[in-house]
Amino acid sequence: MSTEVRVSPYDGSEARTARARLEVDGFIVPDGSTWKTSRRFQQAMARAAVKLYEAGDPGEDLRVPIALALVEIYSERADDETIVDLVEAMLPIEAASLGLAGR
Repeated sequence: MSTEVRVSPYDGSEARTARARLEVDGFIVPDGSTWKTSRRFQQAMARAAVKLYEAGDPGEDLRVPIALALVEIYSERADDETIVDLVEAMLPIEAASLGLAGR
């Protein structure tokens, strides 16, 4: 996976709502003043990574496995716009969890 991580200044009400949903659903947990991914989300990411690897994805964009994991989790319960908000909220959390933040 590429070490390039694009993190936008996404911190409005949509971000707070998305983070709240991710927390309630058990995909992120508080870690001091920040967040980290839960074991449950790490498992979803592992499944997404395997599928993407088998499909030949080059693994250059962290948003792709995050999006796949979240689409598989929420496809029956959330519209596209909500999933976009969830991906944007999860990106900096997952990047930090992987040690990619600030690279």
